[in-house]
Amino acid sequence: MITEKGQSIEEKSMKIIEDEIGDHPYNHYEWQIVRRVIHATADFDFARKNMIIFHKMAIKSGIESLKNGCNIVVDVNGVIGGLNKQNLRDFGNEVICNISDPEIGKQAKEFNKTRAQISMRMAASQMSQGLIVIGNSPTALLEVIQMIKEKKTNPALIIGVPVGFVSAQESKEQLQALDLPYITNKGRKGGSPCASATVNALFKILKNSSL
Repeated sequence: MITEKGQSIEEKSMKIIEDEIGDHPYNHYEWQIVRRVIHATADFDFARKNMIIFHKMAIKSGIESLKNGCNIVVDVNGVIGGLNKQNLRDFGNEVICNISDPEIGKQAKEFNKTRAQISMRMAASQMSQGLIVIGNSPTALLEVIQMIKEKKTNPALIIGVPVGFVSAQESKEQLQALDLPYITNKGRKGGSPCASATVNALFKILKNSSL
């Protein structure tokens, strides 16, 4: 739970972001997410036009699913560390991360895939109508995209913001070609702080609006 002192610091930080950015291309609800990503990363590039990209149904689908206590499947434990745990308790959302399961390593070696790919496959049934939140691994995002094409799962929202130099940008471009709700960003930037900040912002919208 955030303390009074912590809340004061957060409010001051948000005010600094608002003052430094000024006008921006995002609508009211999109900006709640973009602003929190900037807060988590101190990277003002995220305020640029189309740097963070929203499917037209992304926010509505995301908050409805969270409200209903959906599962949140993540690629790495770092995403979990950044999530507001009180929000999870309030709505009964279970966070699932299989990356440390010993069986993952065995299957990754057997099938010549990354641990992240296998961990997504392992969570296929738990993803349906839930949130998939990928902040680190482009291969995890590519695997989820393939699973959707195979009709193995049907998530309510994919937050795909993997960071890196190999396949990060390409995986985000492929995500945008899917006909389902997503939140992603352009280029190589991203990371677990971006991913968890996006989820936290969705919870805040859920608590403070009638969307």
